[in-house]
Amino acid sequence: MTTFISIIDDLGVRKVAEVCGISVRAVYKWRKANALPRTEFTGETSYASRLSEALGHRFSAEDILEIARPRKS
Repeated sequence: MTTFISIIDDLGVRKVAEVCGISVRAVYKWRKANALPRTEFTGETSYASRLSEALGHRFSAEDILEIARPRKS
């Protein structure tokens, strides 16, 4: 099973930060949460599509959104 952490690790933290236009620190926060931020699910950002493109479309943006959805603990 693919996790969001494995997607980040596959690309590399610095590459994810560069592709998404955010700080390396923010990517580490995503990695710790194993999820994209709320803004991705409210339509304010489009990180999943940027990540999909950076991954050569191995995962669609919809797949990444499902993988990186915050889980209730």
